[in-house]
Amino acid sequence: MKCDFCENPVVYTRKYSGQKLCSECFSNSIVRKTAKTISKHKMINNGDLVAVGVSGGKDSLALLKIIHEMSKNHNFKIEAITIDEGIPGYRNEALEIVKNFCSELEIKFRVFAYKDLFDLSLSEALELRDDEKSSSCSICGTLRRRALDHAAKEIGANVIATGHNLDDMLQTFLINMLSGDTNKIGWMDPDNSGSSIRKIKPFCEIYESEIVFYAFTNNIPFQTEPCPHMNEGIRTEIREFINSLEKQHSGIKNNLYQSVIRVSNIVKDSNYKEKVKCQNCGNECTGKLCSVCTTLHKLKEKQT
Repeated sequence: MKCDFCENPVVYTRKYSGQKLCSECFSNSIVRKTAKTISKHKMINNGDLVAVGVSGGKDSLALLKIIHEMSKNHNFKIEAITIDEGIPGYRNEALEIVKNFCSELEIKFRVFAYKDLFDLSLSEALELRDDEKSSSCSICGTLRRRALDHAAKEIGANVIATGHNLDDMLQTFLINMLSGDTNKIGWMDPDNSGSSIRKIKPFCEIYESEIVFYAFTNNIPFQTEPCPHMNEGIRTEIREFINSLEKQHSGIKNNLYQSVIRVSNIVKDSNYKEKVKCQNCGNECTGKLCSVCTTLHKLKEKQT
């Protein structure tokens, strides 16, 4: 069977669109879709320095490769940053993969550790939490966002790019819906061009399965060992639920994503809260203390 766009044999079929693609045309389609998303939402401008958050997984390394190629023909620069949470036996493999990949692409690369930034590794933080109602993912996510902000400021970047894909966006939306956190739903619109440090997700309109195939077909090495805490929260169950729906109803993820963006825009306007400076660290927040300082205060109380 031949590719819909050339004479090469088909290696990938998009069930939701019916497209049959060879390896080269498939890869080109991912690059074009990423570029279209960046352009549509004004994610990167001339003269920007983009800090690409690279975990060592398929999404972040694929994003690094694509944005690196784009930077060659456009007026912006990139650097790679990796956040080391401090998970024994897990992060070391990823750090080595990222280091080697960045060396191959000749991209500057820096590591920022929770231990250095917060005086607590994730493992230490989990030992101090009150109970498992405070999931490892919620603690890690709160600290990771601050670590990325710090890393971007440290290297002088005005854009932070992460490899979150369409599946990640859908999962996050449903998690926020189920937890009643409507404010966070209002933050999901990919257009944040008015922010001082823009946080962009160029893969937000691409299926996770397609990024997996892109990584394989382009021989991108990535960490296959899953995070040891990944099944503690509800995200895995939601992922499986959405995947089962997509299997029975091709294209339902794309439809849900469009709904997420529309709902996000409505919620953003109706649930607006004026941002103020955290009384402790000076970062922007909507209360007296930001989520990071609140989290660290609760954890470090247990140390005394």
